[in-house]
Amino acid sequence: MLKAGLFRAPPPIGSAVRPAIGHRIAARLEAWLEAERDQVALWLPVALGGGIALWLVLPDRNGWFAALALLAGIALCGVALGVGRRAGRMLLVGALAAIAGLLLVWARADWVAAPRIDRPVVTEVAGRIEAVERMPARELTRLTIAPDAGLLLPHRIRLNVDQADLERPVAAGGRIRVRARLMPPAPPAVPGAYDFARAAWFQGIGATGKALDPPRIVPAGDGRGPLDWLADRRARLSEHIEARVTGMSAGGIAASLATGDQGAIAEEDVEALRRSGLAHLLSVSGLHVSAVVGGVLLLALRLLALSPALALRAPLLLIAAGAGALAGIAYTLLSGAQVPTIRSCVAALLVLAGIAMGREALTLRLVATGALVVLLFWPEALAGPSFQLSFAAVTALVATLDHPRVAAFAARRDEGMAARFGRGLAVLLLSGLVIEVALAPIALFHFHKSGFYGALANMVAIPLTTFVIMPLEALALLLDIAGIGAPAWWLVSQALALLLWIARTVAAAPGAVAMLPTMAWGAFALMAAGGLWLALWRTRARRWGLLPVAAGALWALLSPTPDLLVTGDGRHVAFVLGDGRVALLRDRAGDYIRGVLGEAAGVDAEALPVDALMQARCSADLCITDIQRGGRRWRILATRSPYRLDWTRLSRACAAADIAISERRLPRGCTPRWLKIDRPLLARTGGLAIDLDRGAVDSVAAAVGRHPWSTFRM
Repeated sequence: MLKAGLFRAPPPIGSAVRPAIGHRIAARLEAWLEAERDQVALWLPVALGGGIALWLVLPDRNGWFAALALLAGIALCGVALGVGRRAGRMLLVGALAAIAGLLLVWARADWVAAPRIDRPVVTEVAGRIEAVERMPARELTRLTIAPDAGLLLPHRIRLNVDQADLERPVAAGGRIRVRARLMPPAPPAVPGAYDFARAAWFQGIGATGKALDPPRIVPAGDGRGPLDWLADRRARLSEHIEARVTGMSAGGIAASLATGDQGAIAEEDVEALRRSGLAHLLSVSGLHVSAVVGGVLLLALRLLALSPALALRAPLLLIAAGAGALAGIAYTLLSGAQVPTIRSCVAALLVLAGIAMGREALTLRLVATGALVVLLFWPEALAGPSFQLSFAAVTALVATLDHPRVAAFAARRDEGMAARFGRGLAVLLLSGLVIEVALAPIALFHFHKSGFYGALANMVAIPLTTFVIMPLEALALLLDIAGIGAPAWWLVSQALALLLWIARTVAAAPGAVAMLPTMAWGAFALMAAGGLWLALWRTRARRWGLLPVAAGALWALLSPTPDLLVTGDGRHVAFVLGDGRVALLRDRAGDYIRGVLGEAAGVDAEALPVDALMQARCSADLCITDIQRGGRRWRILATRSPYRLDWTRLSRACAAADIAISERRLPRGCTPRWLKIDRPLLARTGGLAIDLDRGAVDSVAAAVGRHPWSTFRM
């Protein structure tokens, strides 16, 4: 007899094909990851940042716990695939890093929690001055104060004081007593605007306000700490530089290069620098720290090499690198030790360590290490434009210069001076274009605008700042020790005048700025993910990153422009017209509100008063405007004064309107056909962006969610 099972039915065709296909896919994936093995570690800070971003974007605990569960499931999938495979290890380590990032920022938000006021108050403030920020262009001085314990105030407040009310310069470490009007840290005025409440939460600031009377200030005695002394030196150095350079804005830029103090730069020049793509020159970051460290390293190396004995016996490169490191740390402390400067200093120290060990100075691994250090210590920095702009620029630059074709083109060769100069100019232009493309989505997401000519402007401005202005300024400060720095300061003034001329000319050029209304998180995330995919991989698979970049860009471009914008206090309403203009309810809206509403609407033109519209009928207290959208006419009623209105007249006007808007509580009899926006509603929603075509309403409260700094009663 034949043994049982000798003849078996053949397996189904599908069951044989499926494992074969799965094995081939797994084999190809492993082969690809093996080819990219040097790049895999670069995704560790990306995974950590992804977890931080999930906590910041998701609205509440339910979303955070769901994200943790999903990430835990991905980690288990990695275990199931096998930790012996690269794909399995990547899933496991990446998911665990994302979990760590989410928990890290969550824990930090709870750790820095501090008391805040919940409504405006007028009160006496007395306490210790922790920090002083001079703002001569606005004729203000901004103080960070730690109030005395018995006043029942937050642990830290930020107060603006008119310069005319200060009898003498204020220094950190002193004491102040003043009557002030305090406000809670402000949430975004409208969806997509800057969230100061979030920044204040992580800084421990529980109130902001303005001094109502001249303050009584007691200067600090001999018991000041080293940080107070350093802050005082920084303020004195800023004043010294501003006094030596001709022109307020030029002096302010010179001071910002040395101490990070931007308060003396006129607002119109700040806007020109922003529109021309040169605003990064104002913030002490990678460019400035690199210039200082590189200049000191080169100078120390050349001076030490003048001694034959030292040149033959001493490790000059190591000594010069140490001098550069000390200069970088000193410059970081002198400029206020802000997070961008610390980040740049850490990166510079890593570069110096690589030079000392004979390794390649600037690589993507170095950039990833710097990002990892910052995210571990300041996870909330991920949400800020400073972190995103600086790391996007450096990552794009290094990835471009590492590309084999670019590296081959840029390599030194035996050729004439003209050809060498042209090659260097081409590489500089390519680098500027790549950086501009990398930064455009970030600028559009945070500031709703991006400059078209930034690459060309930076081709001149960056060398001018790095190789002319900063060395001349350092020379002038050294010569001032002997009292002979005036000629050098004159040269600095002329160079800064040229820089400002470039900024103003580029900013005023036709089509210099692209404007975009508030961008969806999803569109920005797609472009960021695609950009990282393009930059961090080396094989041809990197080209797949173009798909999410294109999808995110298309999403952003097709995002609808809101038809109405209402600020969180209900005082200001922007009517977005179809011809690229905005009409404001209140003629006397300040520059800040005008800028916020124009940027949220994606409009660069000067705002009009709503009274100028033919379809508007306005009085001093009430305004009724008709807007044609979506094939129908919408009637908008808005109050624009705090005075009491006739109840019968207001009720009739509300009944005839589709939307009623007021900063006060509207009476119960006010029943518009669609939406009633008044103080009780805005207390729950914050600022609003309304799309009449879709009948959609976006709110600040929905974007902020239930994060610790939220004050909305949802």
